[in-house]
Amino acid sequence: MQESTKPGAGRRVVLGFSGGLDTTFCVKHLGEDEGFEVHSVIVNTGGFSQEELQKIEQHAYTLGVTTHTTVNAVKGYYDRIIKYLVFGNVLKNNTYPLSVSAERLVQALHIADHVKALHADAVAHGSTGAGNDQVRFDMVFNIMIPGVEIITPIRDLKLSREQEIDYLKGKGVDMNFAKAAYSINKGLWGTSVGGKETLSSKGLLPEEAWPTQVTKTASEKAELVFDKGELVGVNGQTFQHPSEAIQYLQTIAGAYGLGRDIHVGDTIIGIKGRVGFEAAAPMVILKAHHALEKHVLTKWQLSWKDTIANFYGNWLHEGQILDPVMRDIEAFLQSSQQNVTGKVFVLLQPYRFQIIGIESKYDLMSSKFGKYGEMNNGWTGEDVRGFSKIFGNQTSMFYQVKEDAERNGLG
Repeated sequence: MQESTKPGAGRRVVLGFSGGLDTTFCVKHLGEDEGFEVHSVIVNTGGFSQEELQKIEQHAYTLGVTTHTTVNAVKGYYDRIIKYLVFGNVLKNNTYPLSVSAERLVQALHIADHVKALHADAVAHGSTGAGNDQVRFDMVFNIMIPGVEIITPIRDLKLSREQEIDYLKGKGVDMNFAKAAYSINKGLWGTSVGGKETLSSKGLLPEEAWPTQVTKTASEKAELVFDKGELVGVNGQTFQHPSEAIQYLQTIAGAYGLGRDIHVGDTIIGIKGRVGFEAAAPMVILKAHHALEKHVLTKWQLSWKDTIANFYGNWLHEGQILDPVMRDIEAFLQSSQQNVTGKVFVLLQPYRFQIIGIESKYDLMSSKFGKYGEMNNGWTGEDVRGFSKIFGNQTSMFYQVKEDAERNGLG
């Protein structure tokens, strides 16, 4: 086939690039098979070191991209999404901290911006046809860059990882294909791990599949400092931005193997799936933050937060970050954090952690008002007797009326 007859000839495509198996395939396929001028962009959401980013850039140019761009989105990722996941104590299905769900949306938004900047004809991503990412990327692109062609080689060609590996070997691509047996997505809010063990309803990931190995065995105490719901200090160290505090806590907690689990969930397209994840810092932060909230917020603040945050997490998971209702919910969550300030003490151990307690000037569990189960200072026994009678008055009326009606044969 002549170059000029290829569908991408004379056209520019922006490819969201991670350097992994799927996007490596996309570069070769789009450039050599389709004839596109490929411009790769990686959006770093906290999963890469500077050295890793340099290697990915080198890998992209070796594959034949025209340009490669690195976007540092760590702080923006926290400010736009993670902050609200903490405020809402969001865990999908009471398990998963939305590690990949959240970062994909930030990546999609930055990729769309790059398409605009380059005046590209098309945008491409390496999602398969079986998961959520395809919907998240496509939806953001349709909203942010309407009319730009969306190309998804892995989805369109229905490729298995084995087929991708065979193709790249045939192209002479040199990369660690053994490592490519597992799909790993690392970011500020955790790392997902997918492999053959997660493709069925039963199976555990082997120890070597986890990106962070367990190297700590002795117990360790950690002190987390929150200011209006945001983590600002760890073990006496303060940070200019909460994203830095998260990364620092990860260096401490990750070596204990904390936050490892397998999430079972419903995809946006209606099928169920399993994915492994490790999220040491996110899980410790969420549980510590929730413990602090239980001390400083009223019961109805906690109740409505749970209801609203559950919707927020589900809608975010399904890619709806641009829905205006999300801004409304974020305003509520932000308002709820005014008194969520104080210290939380945590005991870290291999594969588990425990909240020891909290200290806060806003602690509602104050001896000034009484000690639960022992004594009270704010009311008398007669006050409680009267309150109990009034509090249950309508229910008492219901049963008395029902009993009278049944006794008199009415109904």
